[in-house]
Amino acid sequence: MFDNLRKRFAYARIISEAKALSRQKRVFNIEDAKTIGIVFRFTTNEDFDLLKKYVLYLREMKKKVKAIGYYSTKSEPRVQYSKVDYDLFGKSSFNWFGKPTDHILKNFIEEEFDILIDLNPEDDLVITYIAATSRAHFKIGRYAENNVIHDMQIES
Repeated sequence: MFDNLRKRFAYARIISEAKALSRQKRVFNIEDAKTIGIVFRFTTNEDFDLLKKYVLYLREMKKKVKAIGYYSTKSEPRVQYSKVDYDLFGKSSFNWFGKPTDHILKNFIEEEFDILIDLNPEDDLVITYIAATSRAHFKIGRYAENNVIHDMQIES
């Protein structure tokens, strides 16, 4: 019960911060975008390999891509990746209220990507916070009713 109350409070704060965020909204398609940010939840090595293939595809299109992933396990997953292209973070990167304490996350949020792709399969608050407070010009994410975070939603 206490955890649910904390989540509801945190989500309300996230929505409040998202509405108060001053950013220049612009619509981009993949061809026109120069910078793309991807925020994702690390679930399995196979999913991460698929993401790496997508990032490689975007790089072949001459896009600057930065991907940042959240893992909920106690230790960082054992996968090979380039720290230049990807960053993985866990619960220790956030305070009790779900605000980032890690400078890597703060830098990612402050960067003005042309497109931010939110690959949050659930309503994970830490990923939702990053997507909501990002200064990206065009935010893409999963469809959800009453969503004020994303500029474009995709239902699958």
